[in-house]
Amino acid sequence: MISDKYQRQLISESKQLDDLLGNSSGFEKLATEIIADKNKQSCLEMIKNLGQVAKQYPSSNVYKKQEKICNCLFLYLGSSEVQEMFETLQEVSSLPLDALLKQLGDLVGLTKVKQSVRDLISFNQIQQLREKNGLKKSHKTLHMAFLGNPGTAKTTVARIVGRMYKAIGLLSKGQFIEASRTDLIAEYQGQTAIKVKRLVNKARGGVLFIDEAYSITENDHSDSYGRECLTELTKALEDYRDDLVVIVAGYTAPMEQFFDSNPGLKSRFNTFISFDDYTIDELLGIFLYDCQANDYIADESVCSKVKDYLQKELDKKESNFSNGRSVRNLFDDIVMKQSIRLSMEVGEISKEMLQTFVLEDVPKNRKIEG
Repeated sequence: MISDKYQRQLISESKQLDDLLGNSSGFEKLATEIIADKNKQSCLEMIKNLGQVAKQYPSSNVYKKQEKICNCLFLYLGSSEVQEMFETLQEVSSLPLDALLKQLGDLVGLTKVKQSVRDLISFNQIQQLREKNGLKKSHKTLHMAFLGNPGTAKTTVARIVGRMYKAIGLLSKGQFIEASRTDLIAEYQGQTAIKVKRLVNKARGGVLFIDEAYSITENDHSDSYGRECLTELTKALEDYRDDLVVIVAGYTAPMEQFFDSNPGLKSRFNTFISFDDYTIDELLGIFLYDCQANDYIADESVCSKVKDYLQKELDKKESNFSNGRSVRNLFDDIVMKQSIRLSMEVGEISKEMLQTFVLEDVPKNRKIEG
């Protein structure tokens, strides 16, 4: 029996994409048809429409919804057909390099990260040109390590890098597979290697992104499962280096221990990119970006209050303050408070009222959760 949870997720994500694009886009209707009788034609239609939308609206918000809906379809239907359709979607939704460079450039802050990614693209383009002209090319691997605190856009940049490598012909598919320790480690001895192989095969042609990679080896002296995982993963890094990018990410210090846990592991990674914490102005910029992307307006007084609030959190520098993620949580809280305030209004609620934040919508004494 398929869990109702996946049905609700599919409907919810589809409705949110409709709201993002305009109610006439019809994704919620298609989701309802898929759930009603597992309509294969509706599923195909949804995949096709997702691909078209990705080309028409090349924004990070649309991409995130696209990927979430594809994941919901996979979990709900649980069939190889969805995987094939997802791979087809990756082909359909491929963007040219210029559009992806714009996506990267539109991200708030990350000046050094953006330059590092541009340099990587330039390097690989020149190596491809050398090869076409019968010259030797560099054999640097494409695998990377992203180092930094939570909420510094490591996952977002990893997705863009994968699509860029697809756009310039370094990857055959460009899909993005996100994994954690639970996706790599099996319950029984000897099964971890099989689990890693399956995940690697699913990611081949695209990006395998492992967040908090150090969790694989955090119990190194007693965790034979973690060592088994790392041995198999290290082998895959070399075997499939021509059509697979593995990006490992996490806090800087634990990641250094991770690389020391297996001989030869660090040598498989040629690129190490550090993600700095956001400044207060960049955090405010993320808030304003979320406002613009979701059709909200914050005037100068609201922005000043948000900035003061975030500055206090930065001054505390508590461990649960997770940079951009915390700003988005704060944004969600403000949206909730605005909704509650408007629900108590007497009389007609105008479009301007629906769009506008006021000072009382900004929480006063909220402790930001990471």
